[in-house]
Amino acid sequence: MSDARPAGHDPMVPQVARVRRRRQDAPDVFTLELEPEGAAAAAFAPGQFNMLTAFGVGESAISMSGDPARKGGIVHTIRAVGSVSRALTELRRGDRLGLRGPFGVGWPMVDLDGKDVIVMAGGIGLAPLRPVIYRLLAERERFADVAILYGTRSPADILFRSELESWRQRLDVTLEVTVDHAAEGWHGHVGVVTTLLPRIRIDPEKVVALLCGPEIMMRFAVQALTSMGVAAESIYVSMERNMKCAIGLCGHCQFSPVFVCKDGPVFRYDRVRYLLALKEL
Repeated sequence: MSDARPAGHDPMVPQVARVRRRRQDAPDVFTLELEPEGAAAAAFAPGQFNMLTAFGVGESAISMSGDPARKGGIVHTIRAVGSVSRALTELRRGDRLGLRGPFGVGWPMVDLDGKDVIVMAGGIGLAPLRPVIYRLLAERERFADVAILYGTRSPADILFRSELESWRQRLDVTLEVTVDHAAEGWHGHVGVVTTLLPRIRIDPEKVVALLCGPEIMMRFAVQALTSMGVAAESIYVSMERNMKCAIGLCGHCQFSPVFVCKDGPVFRYDRVRYLLALKEL
């Protein structure tokens, strides 16, 4: 992984970045495109994250949501759920923030060659998987069947709606969207995201599944996939939680021998099944 940061740069010291663009994707979700000051944006792998600082408020781990192949800005999609994330979503074009990263282990893109790929996202979990989708579609010939399954609370909470519509129009990808509940006028599927699995063809011997979303969603998704014969070692989950220093020093995200920040946030499920068994980790 190439890195545009100066040699010897302290990973605990943030760069200053500016907001280049801001877009609202849902009632409480915003996408920011950032531009570092004084240096090119560092390259990243799908699934990695940055530490973003809202000056005077605090710092938070936020996954990349842009295209890894695109040169220029850094893209983050953020849900306003706490003081830091809310402050970040309230930034406007030209505002400054702190930026550290990229950090962590991403999705296993090399291991997907020749495989059927299921991308399964719940809510804001679509954001960390969007870089994977960009790569899957740009390099479509590398993979066998590709299915994108996305579930969210309501039609108003659907992220990246225009992109979902364009992906659905492709003839070489299966895309299914569901909502937990909807008012009259919604003509799509209603139900949790696991109810979409019967709509796709699954070859348990050939498939790799990538999961990101609320922990309860990932637990049920793993149960559904393994009941269909998918091996635990063919399932990957993102454990993006409890990260403070991002480099394994503070121990805040340590669970037994695992540091979520530096050993993850993406893990093969058989490595962390005991973590997902801990409710609301």
